[in-house]
Amino acid sequence: MSALVAQTVAELRLNLRNGEQLLLTLGIPVLLLTFFSQVEVLPLPDGVDEPIDFLAPGVLALAVLSTAFTGLAIATGFDRQYGVLKRLGATPLGRPRLLAAKTATVVAIELAQLAVLVPVALLLGWEPSISPLPVLGAVVLATVAFAGVAMLMAGTLPGLVVLAAANGIYVVLLLFGDLVIPLEELPGALRAIAELLPTAAFAEILRAGFGDGEASGRAWLVLGGWAVAAPAVAARTFRWE
Repeated sequence: MSALVAQTVAELRLNLRNGEQLLLTLGIPVLLLTFFSQVEVLPLPDGVDEPIDFLAPGVLALAVLSTAFTGLAIATGFDRQYGVLKRLGATPLGRPRLLAAKTATVVAIELAQLAVLVPVALLLGWEPSISPLPVLGAVVLATVAFAGVAMLMAGTLPGLVVLAAANGIYVVLLLFGDLVIPLEELPGALRAIAELLPTAAFAEILRAGFGDGEASGRAWLVLGGWAVAAPAVAARTFRWE
């Protein structure tokens, strides 16, 4: 078994054994999708009749956020604090393959989330009309953007600070990122800020890709901008110890 494969398997095992990580990546998205699609307590945007049509793409975006940002930031932050990154980087595995293993782990978890959440949404009455290329492009850009922010935090802040900040940002984006609450329900100034967040852009593109209208050029520019800027800043500021 190659060093890259072995490290990827080890990373996956650590994630599967972590109950908090499983709650974050699967438990919360499934709970939100099931509860709010059956209990009509959240407002719906104009033109949307069924909650599941709005919620399903938003929860899929939340799942990517939980894996590529929150989970990656916390795991990497503590690995760095405890010296794991420094030690692994000095082994024959090397830093490039260590980063590749973390990337493969994120992709594998996202595929698992997709395999769980899409059937759940279909059982709840979701009937998407999928445009594969926009959906795939949005997922790739969002993963890069979220991972860039995660590595920026993990590479510059202490592990406990990363833990608190990543969870706090997760909650803020859940509430104000157009994932479960429509942007049009937010006050004007807050809505203008929310439209610049990668989650809002990602959710808009996903909803368009699943048959709900057409994504704006602004959404692609915002998401693409985050996907370029966040990794670039992380690469310049990341410290291995």
